[in-house]
Amino acid sequence: MKNILIPTDFSENSLNAIRYAVNLYKDAVCNFYILHVEAEIDNSESNLNNHSTVINVKKTSINRFLKDIVNQAKKEFTKNKKHHFFTIANNDSLINAIREQVLLKSIDLIVMGTKGVSGCTERTVGTNAGNVITKVKCNTLIVPENAKYVVPKKIAFPTDFSINYNIDTLQPITQLINEYKSEIELLHISKKDLVLNESQQRNIEYLEDYFAETEHSFHFLTHKKMENAIEEFVISKQVGLITMLAKNLNYFQHILFHPLAKEISYYKNIPFLVLH
Repeated sequence: MKNILIPTDFSENSLNAIRYAVNLYKDAVCNFYILHVEAEIDNSESNLNNHSTVINVKKTSINRFLKDIVNQAKKEFTKNKKHHFFTIANNDSLINAIREQVLLKSIDLIVMGTKGVSGCTERTVGTNAGNVITKVKCNTLIVPENAKYVVPKKIAFPTDFSINYNIDTLQPITQLINEYKSEIELLHISKKDLVLNESQQRNIEYLEDYFAETEHSFHFLTHKKMENAIEEFVISKQVGLITMLAKNLNYFQHILFHPLAKEISYYKNIPFLVLH
């Protein structure tokens, strides 16, 4: 049984995240928790109406929208009778609301839609998604607005081999690989020729051993710009999913929060699985 939390603001973007999640786990037993977070209504919003009446009307509308989303998901996205949907409305901050549900519902995965735009600057993920993956310690799948579900036969795993890996952290990748018979492409990108230190070499050996029973390969690329290298790699290998470890700070910050050139498009189409 997987417990999956999907925040929604009722946009097409967040609906696409639900669609993607349901398809990715189409054969699994899942509880999908659809969460909407609405800030507390200020007294000034009530105008001529009674404040409590305004709150009740808004709550009724939110509950109706949540119910409509669940009905649409059941009708259009899944035929699996073992997919169960639950709705949650919360008036706390987004981060607090998500943290609370992660604990209460034993959430395995958060799935968030993103437009990949922060202010006027193109970035891999938007503000809300960025806050969740940095402030909530839970595996998070980021689904770009233009992402369409395809079986993830190729999974890219950018890493600098500088951190210690463990079975618990890597397990979500293994589950997807086993489910879809995917191949994992471990990718290192540097601006100059790589010279591995002893720690990096040990970590590579660990990954070699861990993925020994699955299709995998290591790629060492030299490129001035990491985002361009990833773009070329994603296209050439027909990558369907990018995964990375949150504690791999060097790659994590650069790939997810670095301003991107207009010609870079992978972050608009390819989902990111961030592991904690």
